Amino acid sequence: MSELKKPMAEANRVSSMLNLVLGTDRFPVKVNEVALEYSRQCFADSPVDKIQGEDLDGFEGMLAANKARSKWLIVYNSSISSAGRKRFTVAHEFGHYLLHRHQQDRFECGDDDIETGDGNERDIEIDADLFASTLLMPLDDFRRQVNGQPVSFDLLGHCADRYGVSLTAAALRWTEIADKRAILVASRDDHMLWAKSNHAAFKSGAYFATRKRTIEMPRGALAYSDNCSAASESQTTRAQAWFPREPLSMPLTEMTKVAAQYDYTLTLLLMPDAEWRQPQHDEEEPEEDTFDRFIRNGQHPVRK
Repeated sequence: MSELKKPMAEANRVSSMLNLVLGTDRFPVKVNEVALEYSRQCFADSPVDKIQGEDLDGFEGMLAANKARSKWLIVYNSSISSAGRKRFTVAHEFGHYLLHRHQQDRFECGDDDIETGDGNERDIEIDADLFASTLLMPLDDFRRQVNGQPVSFDLLGHCADRYGVSLTAAALRWTEIADKRAILVASRDDHMLWAKSNHAAFKSGAYFATRKRTIEMPRGALAYSDNCSAASESQTTRAQAWFPREPLSMPLTEMTKVAAQYDYTLTLLLMPDAEWRQPQHDEEEPEEDTFDRFIRNGQHPVRK
C-alpha cells in the first residue's frame, strides 16, 4: 500500500525545484508545463501526457488514466472563462495525480470541489485544493506580498494578478495566514452559496453550515441587495449582526466585492480573537467594550 502523501509537502517539493531552476520571482506558475515536465522527470513510467480543455458535462476538471495506467490526462472545462480558474483547476488535478493516483484511475471534480472544496467532505478534494493553492501561491512569497499592509480587496487583487488566480482563490489563501478570525462568504440573491472560516474563526464557532441548509444574508450586510453596489465597500459593525452568539462588545469589519466572473459577491468578515467582558463589581466603572473602543479610535461603522 502506498504511503499517503501530504499536499503541502508535495507542493513545496515542486516549488523548491522551480525556485532552483527559475528563481523566486517566477509567477504566475506555468502549471501546464510544470505538470507535464515534472511527471515525466519523476514518474516516467506513468506521466501526465496531455492537458486539454473539453466540453465537460457536470464537472470542471478531470484526471484520467489510460487502460494500462501508463499515461494520464488532465482535462479542464473549456467553458471556464477565467484564466485563473483554469490554472487552479489544472493544479487541482495535478494534485490528484501526485497525491491520489494510486487510489483510483479517474477523478471527476465538480464546481464545488475546486477552489472552495465545498461540495463534499472527501479528504481528497480538500487535499487537492490545498496542493493547488500551495503550488500557485507559496506561503513565503504570499506573506511578502501582504505583510504590514491592511487587508483589502485591492491588496487581494494584486495577489490574484501576481499568481494568476481568481480573486476568490487569493482571498481564501489570505484567510489561512490572517492574524485574526476571518470568514469568506460568497452570496447571490441574498443567500449564501458557500462560506469558509479560518481555523481561529471555526474554533470560536464563527462559521456557517452552508452545506446543511440555505442561509440568508443578514439584512444589514453590505452584500444584501438593498445595500450593495458594484464597487468594493467596507464597514465596521457589531459581530452579533452576523453571529448572534458573539458578545455585544465584539466588533466585525465587513468588506464586499462583486466577483463578476462568477456572478456572485464576496464578503470578507474579520473579527479580533474571541474576547469576553470581565465581571464588573458594583462599585467599579463599567469597562469600555471593544466595539466602542473601535469607534473611539476612528473606525466608524460607515461605508467606504
